[in-house]
Amino acid sequence: MKSNHHPRWKVLPPVPEEYSKAIGLSTLIAQLLYNRGLTENEAQCFLTESYILENDPFLLTDMSKAVDRINKAILSGEKIAIYGDFDADGITATLILVEGLSWLGGNITPYIPNRLHEGHGQLLALKDLHKQGVSLVITVDCGITAINEAKDAQKAGLDLIITDHHTPLANIPQAIAVIDAKRNNSKYPFRELAGVGVAFKLLQALYKNDKRKDSLTTLLDLVALGSVADMVPLVGENRYLVQEGLKVLNHTKRIGLKELIRISRLEPGKLDAKSIGWFLGPRINAASRLGNAEISYELLTTNSLIQAVDLAVNLEKTNTERQAITKNALALVKEKLINKMDLPLLMEGDKSYSIGVIGLVAGKLVDEFHKPAIVVSIDSDACHGSARSIPEFNLITALEQCQDLLITFGGHPLAAGFTVTRQNLALLEKTLTKMATDKLSHLDISPVLSIDTEISLSTLTSDTIKSIQQLEPFG
Repeated sequence: MKSNHHPRWKVLPPVPEEYSKAIGLSTLIAQLLYNRGLTENEAQCFLTESYILENDPFLLTDMSKAVDRINKAILSGEKIAIYGDFDADGITATLILVEGLSWLGGNITPYIPNRLHEGHGQLLALKDLHKQGVSLVITVDCGITAINEAKDAQKAGLDLIITDHHTPLANIPQAIAVIDAKRNNSKYPFRELAGVGVAFKLLQALYKNDKRKDSLTTLLDLVALGSVADMVPLVGENRYLVQEGLKVLNHTKRIGLKELIRISRLEPGKLDAKSIGWFLGPRINAASRLGNAEISYELLTTNSLIQAVDLAVNLEKTNTERQAITKNALALVKEKLINKMDLPLLMEGDKSYSIGVIGLVAGKLVDEFHKPAIVVSIDSDACHGSARSIPEFNLITALEQCQDLLITFGGHPLAAGFTVTRQNLALLEKTLTKMATDKLSHLDISPVLSIDTEISLSTLTSDTIKSIQQLEPFG
């Protein structure tokens, strides 16, 4: 395994002349579109008719089953719970289903788990919700790996609809419907929707024959917010949803969002993907990293200016505190890793690491050392780990091979989380390190910086910059 921290430049091949002529744009713009794999027809849609990128929600596996069960629940007045996740994607996904189903007359209650006590995707509160009279639970941004919890729900007579965008395991949970574009049998043309994107497709399916379906447009600010914050690629359908969502966000009527925009020192009307990724998203995520995500949910739902100001200030302070905690944890992790830097996988744990920031720390380690990195918050019983990786090492595949050592796990190939007993932690580290050695030892895993094209300085005019801005929103 050869690795260095300086990226190797890879200048991409020039765009074919016939491609440039076919789309009728400058060579530079044609090159940028060609490099991103767009066909000639797709390139035109990308720039002028992005609505064509939107797909039929009923192409998602189990969508018809979900729609039938939800309609039945609404008509019979059943109590429906929306079971979200605690990050910006999960919070926004929860809210759009709460609002969208309420408009249809549903008896809806939201539930957002606590990161510190419940963790990702484990659906630990299903039994409590059932005791509260809930007969149907719809998950958003979670649940695709909750095999045991789904079985327990079924035994208890609780109906479950799972909507998620994380990578499924070999077995799918037993539920009324499991909607995930990444399912192996999925015929959906686009696999990279965020959790909020999948939730929005569910609403589109429910409103397909409803004269109020145009009202769903007002929810697109939340779709943009959750999608960008979750760092899904802004191509295909995501591009369309975020593009339209930014239009709504720039004129949002949500009092809490207006206050968050103000306290983030952003200018309404000029918000772009960067505004979400660097300013709004981190503040919304800060609440769950250090406490309870309910603060962020309340901010997005409040109709009180006084409460909105108070909540926005709270999030601002929490985000500042989160930044300091992350910085201190990163320094400690790097200090403890000093004798492990030659290993192909960096893994370190400590009791002092806050569960809310270990994913951020792992991500910073990958950015700096370009190796898979795992940071673990150690407890006397269950230890919680957050992993980030490089393209050459698939975390889900690795964790799936270690599932006999784990309590729970899930996520994506490049970002995942798990829970493990204290007694299995050392063996898990040994096993994952061996996997990384076997997988990476013969590879050059130096980071690669793809260069779109070489141009002369004289071509960088204001017109050039304006033409590049046609490609927004950038991922």
